[in-house]
Amino acid sequence: MAKFFYPMQNILDIKLQLETVAKQEYANAQAALNVEEQKLKALRDRKRGYMLEYSEAISGKLDFLRIDECGNAIDVMEDLIAAQMEVVRTKSRELEKARQKLNELMQERKMHEKLKEKKFEEFLVELNEQESKETDEVVSYQFNSKGQTEE
Repeated sequence: MAKFFYPMQNILDIKLQLETVAKQEYANAQAALNVEEQKLKALRDRKRGYMLEYSEAISGKLDFLRIDECGNAIDVMEDLIAAQMEVVRTKSRELEKARQKLNELMQERKMHEKLKEKKFEEFLVELNEQESKETDEVVSYQFNSKGQTEE
């Protein structure tokens, strides 16, 4: 039986490797985004803590130094949160780029796999035609051989 050979198999293999690399890059981008989002959450939690401390400082015995420190800490936290939000937006854009790249590579790989399937189907059709032709030749030879021996 004939063996199927796909001439562009090396391209398909490269596409598979590129897709694997893109999946890893996407996972890394997702992990980096998660880390930055956790940092942002921690900053927001710290700000809430400072705000709680600030509200306690102004509701009890007035300690102007503590009130000023808490106010300054809240301002600093707002600046840090704004900066961290920009980092999160940057990481989100990087994640989106990695996702788009992965989608493109997956589409290319699927396209090459469909081409391979099509070529394999063509190969099977040709193989069946060849086998049918050989069978017809054998039957024709046997028929002609019987006809000659009866005469």
